[in-house]
Amino acid sequence: MKKKNVIDAINEFPKEVNLNDLFERLIVKDKIEKGLLQIENGQTVPHNKVVAHFKKKWLK
Repeated sequence: MKKKNVIDAINEFPKEVNLNDLFERLIVKDKIEKGLLQIENGQTVPHNKVVAHFKKKWLK
């Protein structure tokens, strides 16, 4: 995660910050950034393959 994104997340909070809320927001933002990078790099699984996987797993 870039330092700028951390600073932006901190600036979104009021003057009194709950650290757990801040860390949770940073974790979510980091996961979103990683997911978007995976999309850009073509590291995705087609929807029909996901559906087939879970149908097979759930319908045993």
